[in-house]
Amino acid sequence: MNAVAVITGLGASLPPDRITNEHLVREGLETSDAWIRSRTGIESRHRVRPGIATGDLAVAAARGALESAGRHDAGLLILATTTPDRRCPATAPEVAARLGMAGTPAFDLAAVCSGFVYGAAVASAVLMAGAYDSVLLVAAETYSTIVDPHDRGTAVIFGDGAGATYLTRGHRADPGALVHFDLGSDGTGSDLITIPAGGSGSPYTEASPRQDRYFRMRGREVYARAVRQMAASSRAVLGRAGWSTDSVAAFVAHQANQRILDSVADRLGIPPDRCHGNLRDVGNTAAASLPLALADTAARDAVRPGARTLLTAFGGGLTWGSIAMTWPQAKPVRHPPHPRPAHKETDTCLPSTTTS
Repeated sequence: MNAVAVITGLGASLPPDRITNEHLVREGLETSDAWIRSRTGIESRHRVRPGIATGDLAVAAARGALESAGRHDAGLLILATTTPDRRCPATAPEVAARLGMAGTPAFDLAAVCSGFVYGAAVASAVLMAGAYDSVLLVAAETYSTIVDPHDRGTAVIFGDGAGATYLTRGHRADPGALVHFDLGSDGTGSDLITIPAGGSGSPYTEASPRQDRYFRMRGREVYARAVRQMAASSRAVLGRAGWSTDSVAAFVAHQANQRILDSVADRLGIPPDRCHGNLRDVGNTAAASLPLALADTAARDAVRPGARTLLTAFGGGLTWGSIAMTWPQAKPVRHPPHPRPAHKETDTCLPSTTTS
């Protein structure tokens, strides 16, 4: 079967505030520019200002993808995020409404840093099933709202941002074709990347330790698992596509840190000149990292449209996934985020008081 999902639009949005390594040091974080660069490869990241939320970044990136694709709406909207605007309701329906797509089905998808890959697989499935003729896939994160600013292990790594893709049905030979997927998970490692308190399993209370409200990551163990799983998943999806590693012209991995990126590429035998990303300038933007890296690379015309491309990611859950695709023809459009309109109604979900 030659019919596949095809990326026809790319959008991106970054908060205006660029936070350098020196800025973090001035804020009181016990580190240095040299330490951060040597261990992560990151020089700066972006951070939202008060009043800007994940949904605002998502709307801006989605508008860019729609404009890039020359479309005004989509049949379905998927928002991959770990940092929704509120615990309830989902952020995606409001994003759709702000885009003028009220009534369009929309939902959040949570797979942490693998969210874009998981979302692309879902989008591909519904397109191939004929349920919708187009999908707007957005990945947006504001990790600055969940990272402990005093934790050197996470505060230096994560940044905020959003990327979006517009997908329609097309053919395997088209630029931007999503040819094959590989997905996986292992819940036995759920404690390696986590926010310990705040969910139904461990509600946050006044007695909860302060640090339990923040994102935590056991870096050394995550490093080993991430390298192993991304390399294995990449090999699996290339096998399904019938592609050799040597035939891959562009490799884009989840922008976690430079050591992980180098290790995965080395295991796969992919040379540095075929590896693309923007980790140095935006840090780890979790689910948003892959579409942001795609948009950044496409904006520089660094890869020929139609070239064989490999995407791979690893995130909390634990989750991982890879995509064998061809490089899209679409040119990315960037929009700055704007605060959402004020709402008169409450922003919380309350239990029903109705009795029977």
